[in-house]
Amino acid sequence: MYTTTEGIILRQTKTVGGRRMLTVFSRAFGKIGAGTSITEGGRSKTALALRPFTYGRYELFRTRDSISVTGAETVKSFYSIGEDVEKYMNASYALELTDKVLMEEEPAEGIFRLLLDYLALTAERKKAFGTLTAGYQLKLLGLLGSDPVTDRCARCGGKLEDGEGAAFDVAAGGIVCAGCAREAAPAEDTGRLIFDISADIILVLRYIQSHPLTDLRDLALLPEAEAALKDLMRSYYSYHLGIENLKSEGLVI
Repeated sequence: MYTTTEGIILRQTKTVGGRRMLTVFSRAFGKIGAGTSITEGGRSKTALALRPFTYGRYELFRTRDSISVTGAETVKSFYSIGEDVEKYMNASYALELTDKVLMEEEPAEGIFRLLLDYLALTAERKKAFGTLTAGYQLKLLGLLGSDPVTDRCARCGGKLEDGEGAAFDVAAGGIVCAGCAREAAPAEDTGRLIFDISADIILVLRYIQSHPLTDLRDLALLPEAEAALKDLMRSYYSYHLGIENLKSEGLVI
């Protein structure tokens, strides 16, 4: 059966005989694995549409056992991502993370639109790429139903005033009050599940949760705040979703 869908290329792997295996985040079918015999010969527009960081329209031939890409055209190429090393490393991490959280052949329109926004913002951004990546991680958690608790204590449920919170407890799933933080004994946290957290980071977490990713266009955290947020997100994904040791992770730490 032939069909057409828009999609984002997450990964491309060369195999024998010039054939390529693609991981496509398709709008209609969710994440799919597909083979293609389209070659790089002549750097054709069709071949360019099969590269990672590309949003394209793809012609598929589906059988009961496999999917093949028989044609492709670029809708939007975020080619500028490859022109900056730090930008490329962050975007590569976002693609790999997205690949890990998606289920095979389950449409995820919200995540699809979020990833498109992230790629567009990354392509045009000049600095603080890690800030945007941390924002993407947090917004992605919300769409996965694993959003951290930031408006009340994640342990006792007590209300937190603006900026209040003594620690972020990964196991509890969010910010905890001073009393619960003392009970959690951060000094004995050998598994790195409890993080000291500043009022500024709390406000950033709440801002990202309550605003679309596009509102982060001009937001740039200080390097130490950016590093703290990324460290926290990495631990949270590992504990709650079992996602860790990504190949691209070492590039953005």
